[in-house]
Amino acid sequence: MDTRLLHITESILGKGKVTNKGNVAFSCPFCHSTKKKLEVQMITSDKGENHWHCWICNAAGKKMSTLFKALNVGRDKVSELYKILKIQPKSYEKNFYDNVIVELPKEYTPLYKTSDSTEYKNAIHYLRSKRNISLPEIVKYGIGYCETGEYAKKIIIPSYDEVGKLNYFVGRAYYDVESFKHKNPEASKNIVGFELFINWSLPLVLVEGAFDAIAVRRNAIPLFGKTISEDLRKKIIEYKVSKLYICLDKDAQKQALAHAEYFMNNGVEVYFVDLHEKDPAEIGFDSMCKLIKSTKPLTFSKFIEYKLGI
Repeated sequence: MDTRLLHITESILGKGKVTNKGNVAFSCPFCHSTKKKLEVQMITSDKGENHWHCWICNAAGKKMSTLFKALNVGRDKVSELYKILKIQPKSYEKNFYDNVIVELPKEYTPLYKTSDSTEYKNAIHYLRSKRNISLPEIVKYGIGYCETGEYAKKIIIPSYDEVGKLNYFVGRAYYDVESFKHKNPEASKNIVGFELFINWSLPLVLVEGAFDAIAVRRNAIPLFGKTISEDLRKKIIEYKVSKLYICLDKDAQKQALAHAEYFMNNGVEVYFVDLHEKDPAEIGFDSMCKLIKSTKPLTFSKFIEYKLGI
């Protein structure tokens, strides 16, 4: 088993469980099953393949690069993967992310524009019943949907930078029967999510996804994954953010601790919010406010306890 390959995969999918024949099982990011049913081969075949397959939603592929692509992994991780697997990037891939101009799908329609279509009604029903998102949030974040095209039957949540320029967006299926519930653009994640709504002079809350940030509402930045982008890391230090609340899922504790250590070493008061194996979107606004207020600053001794798994 290639330990380097295992390490980079765990940095994206969280802690894995060794099964057999060089396979490691992870919680599936496509169907979000609580059981570790996404198996990934950690021994590369003679054909340069590492098969992966979820036994619940049947998401599958033959190569690690296709898994990374499906998860919209950042360029730094892709480059590291290529080095581990000794893959020579094609010329058009080398600066691919830098050259991408993020644009909303041409089929995107904002959901504040009412419609009699069945898809519109189902998209609105999903947001209200499954995500507790109402019209004010739809208007504020410019949430829309697509009825057709590459992002058909998906909710679209845009992210804008500090001057209102689109820097990313996420797509989430509003039908749970979809095999691939998430689809994001092949663009750089070296951004600050929802930066248009951020006040750097106030405490920041870091969460994994767009729905989590919307649930927190106040000064919340979605990471669109489990790692902090270099751009966000720099701005937190440059703007001298005094308090930082890290709210990542339980399976991302390793990444959360690494973030906490970095910022503590740079004079930021860090709060490590225990989500009790839920995510902010599940917990809801009122309960998240109480949870954040009750969280105490992360001390060095408590940090060591987390590191040791106590």
